[in-house]
Amino acid sequence: MIPAIAPTTLKAWLRDGEELAILDAREEGEFGAAHLFWAVPCPLSQAELRAPRLLPRRGVRVVCTDGGAGHAERLAAVLAGLGYTDVHVLAGGVPAWAASGFEVFSGVNVPSKAFGEWVEHHYGTPSIAAEELAALQASGADMIVVDSRTPAEFRNMSIPGAISVPGGELAYRVPSLVARAETLVVVNCAGRTRSIMGAESLRQAGITNRVVALRNGTMGWELAGFACEHGKSARYPDGTPPDAADSAARARRFAAAQGVRMLDVAGLAALRADASRSTYLFDVRDAAEFAAGHLPGASHAPGGQLVQTTDAWVAVRHARIVLCDDTGTRAAMTAGWLRLLGGWEVFVLEGGLGGGLERPTPPALPEATPRIPAVELAARLAAGSACVVDLARSVAFRAGHIPGAIWGVRTRLDQVASRLPAGRLVAIAAPDPALAALAVEELRALVAAPVVVLEGGTQAWKQAGFPLAADRTDPPDEACVDAYLRPYERNHGVEAAMQAYLSWEVELVEQIARDGDARFGDW
Repeated sequence: MIPAIAPTTLKAWLRDGEELAILDAREEGEFGAAHLFWAVPCPLSQAELRAPRLLPRRGVRVVCTDGGAGHAERLAAVLAGLGYTDVHVLAGGVPAWAASGFEVFSGVNVPSKAFGEWVEHHYGTPSIAAEELAALQASGADMIVVDSRTPAEFRNMSIPGAISVPGGELAYRVPSLVARAETLVVVNCAGRTRSIMGAESLRQAGITNRVVALRNGTMGWELAGFACEHGKSARYPDGTPPDAADSAARARRFAAAQGVRMLDVAGLAALRADASRSTYLFDVRDAAEFAAGHLPGASHAPGGQLVQTTDAWVAVRHARIVLCDDTGTRAAMTAGWLRLLGGWEVFVLEGGLGGGLERPTPPALPEATPRIPAVELAARLAAGSACVVDLARSVAFRAGHIPGAIWGVRTRLDQVASRLPAGRLVAIAAPDPALAALAVEELRALVAAPVVVLEGGTQAWKQAGFPLAADRTDPPDEACVDAYLRPYERNHGVEAAMQAYLSWEVELVEQIARDGDARFGDW
C-alpha cells in the first residue's frame, strides 16, 4: 500500500534540502486551476511516458497529489509499477494543503514565471511599452526586435518587423546581428517572462548595446490597439556566429558567478553512475542541431524554454543538472539562470559535444500493436466502416484533425466510447506511438469493435495528401482539460483574459513571498 503523508510533512520535506519530486496527477488544465508551487504536472493520461523523463532515478522521493478525487493514488500505483520505490501520496490533495494554511497557485510554469518577475526587480531590467516601440518604429529608429519564444509561437503571432531568436540563442546570436553599438535591442515574448529573461540575458552577457524588454509582449501590443503579424518565419542565420569565442567567455563568467561548475566527460560519467542522486543531461541547442547528433542519453531542452518551462523537464528538487552545447555560450547562460531559479546543482559539460554522437530514434509502435495505414483508413472512412479517435492536445486538434475525428483524453476514453458509432473499426490517432499503443488496449475493453492505431498519426494522414479539418470551437474551451489555455487560445473574453494573465504574473511576487519555498538567488 502506498503511504499517505500530511501537508505538514510535505512542507517539512520541501525544506530539508534532500531530493524531492511532487507530481500532480491531473490534466494540465485542471492542474492550472490550483496546485502546489513546486508541483509538476504528470497527468495520468501520459504518466507512463512522462514519469521516466521527469524522474531519472527510480529511488527518488516522490509525492503524488491531485484535487482530492483519487487520481494521486492511481498515479502512485503507476509509478510503483514502473519501479519507483519511494512513493507517497499527499493525503487530501491540494484541498488539504490549502486547508492547512499553505499557499495554492494557479497557472502553469509558475516557478519560472515568478522567477522572471524576481529577475526584473533584482536586476532592474529596463522595459518599454508597446506605444513607445510603435513610435520608435514609425520614426525609423536604429533598432532590432527579437522574439524569444519558440519558432512555432513566433509563426502564430509576432511584432511587425521582429525576427525569431529563441531565448537560449539570444546571448549567442544577437551580438553578431547588431553591427552598430547604437542599435537598440528590444526583446519580446507573448507576455512578460521571456521578454524580461531575454533582455536580462543579453545584459548579463555583456552586450554593449542598449537592451530593453517589450513590456507585456505581444499581448500588451494588441491590448494597446496594434496588430500582430501571422505566419512569419524570419530568424537568425544558421551556423556558428563569428564571435562565438567571445560570447562563450562572457557566458562562462556569468555562470561561474552563480555557482555553476564545469564538468568533463569523466565527471559526467561519475554523476550518472551515482545511484544515490538524480542527474539530468540536457542538450540546449536548437532542434536541428540536436537532430544532427547529440550525446547518448541527452534530452533536448532549448535553453530559453528550459528556463521558461523548467517544470516540463525537471521534477526533482535539489537534483543535478548537466547542460551541453557545442561552443558553451548557450549552456553557460542557461546554467546560470537555472542555478538562480531552483537551487539545483548545475554543471556545464566542458568539451561540448566531443566524442561519439547519436541521432534521435523516431518513436515506433510496439510490434504487436494492430495498425492501419493512412490510405486504408481513408478508404474505410469513405465507406462508412471506420471512425477516428484523436488523442492529440486539444489545441492541436483544433488546429487540424482528420475530418469527423472525435477528440479525447486517454484516461477518459469511456466518455469517447459512448460517442462512437456501433460496428465500425476504431482508429486511434496520437502524436506519440507509445500513447496510441496504451490507448488501444484500454479502448478495446470499452467498445465491441476492432481498435487499431493509425500509423504515423495525423501527420502521416497529412503527408499522404488527405485534408485536415480545423475548428477552433471543437473542443470548446471548457472541455480542454488537458491544456491550460493561453488567453489568445480562448474563444471568449480574450482581452479580459490577457489583462488577467498579465496581472497574475506581476502578483506572483507577493504570493511566493507568502509561500516561503522559493528563495530565488539565495541557495
